[in-house]
Amino acid sequence: MHSSAPSSETVRLSTPRALLRLMPYVRPVSGRLALGALSALVGAIISLLIPIALEWVVAGPIAQRETWPIVLGAGLVLLLGLGEAAMVWLRRWFVLNPSMTVEYGMRTDFYAKLQRLPVAFHDRWQSGQLLSRMMQDIGLIRRWLAFGLILLLVNILTIIIGTGLLFRWHWLLGVIFLVTSLPLWVQGYLFDQKYGILSRLSQDQAGDLATSVEESVHGIRVLKAFGRGKFALSKFTRQAETLRETEIKKARADGSIWFWLVLMPAIAFGLCLLAGIWLASQGQMSVAELFAFFAMATVLRWPIESIGFLFSFLLDARTATDRVFEVFDEIDTITDAPDAVAMPTSRGRLAFRGAHFRYQDAGAHEADLLNGIDLELEPGETMALVGLTGSGKTTLTTLPTRLYDVTGGAVTLDGVDVREMRLTDLRRHIAMAFEDATLFSASVRTNVLLGRPELDPHGPEGERVLREALQIAQAGFVDDLPEGTETVIGEEGMSLSGGQRQRLALARAVAAAPSVLVLDDPLSALDVDTEALVEAALREVLANTTALIVAHRPSTVALADRVALLEAGRVTAVGTHSDLLATSEHYRYVISSLENEARDKQEAEAGR
Repeated sequence: MHSSAPSSETVRLSTPRALLRLMPYVRPVSGRLALGALSALVGAIISLLIPIALEWVVAGPIAQRETWPIVLGAGLVLLLGLGEAAMVWLRRWFVLNPSMTVEYGMRTDFYAKLQRLPVAFHDRWQSGQLLSRMMQDIGLIRRWLAFGLILLLVNILTIIIGTGLLFRWHWLLGVIFLVTSLPLWVQGYLFDQKYGILSRLSQDQAGDLATSVEESVHGIRVLKAFGRGKFALSKFTRQAETLRETEIKKARADGSIWFWLVLMPAIAFGLCLLAGIWLASQGQMSVAELFAFFAMATVLRWPIESIGFLFSFLLDARTATDRVFEVFDEIDTITDAPDAVAMPTSRGRLAFRGAHFRYQDAGAHEADLLNGIDLELEPGETMALVGLTGSGKTTLTTLPTRLYDVTGGAVTLDGVDVREMRLTDLRRHIAMAFEDATLFSASVRTNVLLGRPELDPHGPEGERVLREALQIAQAGFVDDLPEGTETVIGEEGMSLSGGQRQRLALARAVAAAPSVLVLDDPLSALDVDTEALVEAALREVLANTTALIVAHRPSTVALADRVALLEAGRVTAVGTHSDLLATSEHYRYVISSLENEARDKQEAEAGR
């Protein structure tokens, strides 16, 4: 599984360059975001005008004890406060919709990317890591764009402008305020080095924790059956404790920068107060100017103190961006070739020409899992694939539809290399049914007609295809469900039995009306009587359909016109069942093993 380590590209990028990767999503809404930032800046400038207005009130009306001008001065301050509040409201109004648009665009593109990436990618990545990136990280990016980015930019500008205005009253006070802020930049640099690492670690650990939750929920029946709930809890507790420790380290780093952000302005206030009193005593500053200076310094205190929070927010957003783009940067190795061949129809001639396959993480000295497969299926022919466990049967069935690509040789359909065909055509002509039947949280009708998107599922043709597929798969039990074929199946079909799930998965493959049907032991969970009924119905379907069937039972072998014997990644014999029994000792051994397994299962069913 994926170790959650950052890619080399994201490691090399600086924080600004990493965040600039968001521009394709931000650019369409940049106008409204800019207006939001402008509103925030205008509000900040208004807040900086309040101390200047107070200086006028203190120096004029209050010093001269004129009632009406004091009221006018108070009204002016109130008006400025209302203006600042209006700008805050405008900022939120401007940025709310654009930030949501960015989140929507990133999330849909992320999901689309996951759908396009090959099965090999999903073999390496934990589902919890992908889920945390899609939900948690993209949500964090949206909040940063709407809140963190704008406030960080505006508060920095506010500090720069406000600090410049401090020199308006006296250069000495401005210098003291500026010099005392220098330690903040040093601490900010140290904070960046430490917090960035902790932020990445925390988000990766949160993804691991999400994976554990997902695994335990999906495997709840196994955990309960074996009484291993405490084991799962202890594993979860260890991971949660590790995440807690990382979050505590983050909080300590955050607390450290906050300490300096609170301490240095307080020191600056104290030093400026001493200097201001001395300047006032020397007649170099008036009381009104000193009052206005501290009013301005007070206005600047929040922007200064917020820098720590906003900076940590920035680093969290950068980490989230890195994590999201690690998936976006993954290369889709199974795509349409630039000159992909369109094949609207297919005769169903499937062939393996010297096909080799090895998984990406296989060692350099390991033999190929499939080591030169040569096999050809004629149109309308049914071929059973038999072999001992580990011989490569299931892996072979993943190659025709390009769930994986061969690492050597080729797989052809009607003489055309499947890598040169359009994927939409290829996967319309070849359908699969797996031993581990996967169903979706949707109605029975939607699940069965999944491979026929061109049909109106509730139209006459859709109903006909649905009923024929259910009949062939002996899945009439759906009519006894609460809402018949409109009954919504629970997550992964766990509300159904294993045999029911397999029958619906088989119906889905049949309903796709492919020219080639690849079945990976799709009847393993059926009882003997139901299996016989399904096989009888399948014979009619397979009369005009090329079929490659992984056989784990002698009865499945009986469906086939020919049998291919797979041994250590190679096809060592091809022929009829009777011919292979007569000529291949290994075939007799495999068939004997299948018969023993079938007999054991029948005895177990009889015992129940």
